[in-house]
Amino acid sequence: MTTAVPRAAREVRLAVVPSGLPGPEHFTVAETPLTPPGAGRVLVRNQYFSVFPALRTLFGTEIEDTPLPGLRSGDALFGPAVGEVVAAPADSPLRPGDQVVHMLGWRDYALVEAAHCTPVDPALPDPVAHLGLGSVAYGALTRLAPVREGDTVLVTGAAGAVGSVAGQIARLLGAGRVIGSTGSPAKAERLKSELGYDAVVLRGAGSFAARLAEAAPDGIDVLLDLVAGEQLTAAVDAARPGARFALAGTLSAQLSPHQAGDRAPVEIDAFRVVVRGISLRGYSGADHPEVEREWTGRFGAWLRAGDIRFPHVRIAGLDRAPEALRDVIAGRWFGAVIVEL
Repeated sequence: MTTAVPRAAREVRLAVVPSGLPGPEHFTVAETPLTPPGAGRVLVRNQYFSVFPALRTLFGTEIEDTPLPGLRSGDALFGPAVGEVVAAPADSPLRPGDQVVHMLGWRDYALVEAAHCTPVDPALPDPVAHLGLGSVAYGALTRLAPVREGDTVLVTGAAGAVGSVAGQIARLLGAGRVIGSTGSPAKAERLKSELGYDAVVLRGAGSFAARLAEAAPDGIDVLLDLVAGEQLTAAVDAARPGARFALAGTLSAQLSPHQAGDRAPVEIDAFRVVVRGISLRGYSGADHPEVEREWTGRFGAWLRAGDIRFPHVRIAGLDRAPEALRDVIAGRWFGAVIVEL
């Protein structure tokens, strides 16, 4: 060991499982004792971690088919984090001072399995960029619904952590027209003025399908769906023959106070799916392990060339993390939300 180990870590815990949407009152910041890292582990001082709305899906005991474990009362929250190794056994491949990415965010210090740490890639000019979710959009738009030159692409939930990068990726991959959706007129303007969206469809003011038809009178070739609900229904109606749909999120359920978040039933026109030859597939990064490295390389090159932006907001302090989650779920922020420690 080369660094003194702090006696305790502070972490955000789920105090009580919310019956609806979570608020700061459902969480507590508690101390937990720390011990020096044993064989196969390292101690990481977290510098940043991300706050994402899908975390809400894990609250409760009746969770099925999720890639991450559910959270019950008293459990510490978790999620992607960037930190610095401060202590490691002599035989560890990681050394104090190394920056790593891991999944034990929502705390200031984390004892992490060394095998579950990924060294920060110097291809990205800012380590915080490792906490962006662009790999989801990139994987979906290259593996499941590949963008072709001149395509019209629709991204639902375009102002969130994935969507704010997805439209830019679609354009860089050759899309001729990029359309987004959001519930905020202010965000719609930012999507067009800052991120190059050609049109943005607002939800919540009449028929989403009618407004999509105005934005895409000739239909859409590719859908990256992060919302489901009526927006997926409308996208099927707007699809051109041979359209490719990639489903990568269900925000309509995850952000609803009336649903648990792990179900997102949608009514779509199966007849149109058949006669128009629409492909519709769900995207999971675990099915495409090669995407992360490929994305990091391209993302870093695009960032350095000024071809892409990484919209995000930084919230200072662990104590503000529960409030940040509430604000993410309420749709307050534009892009990714990062807690800085």
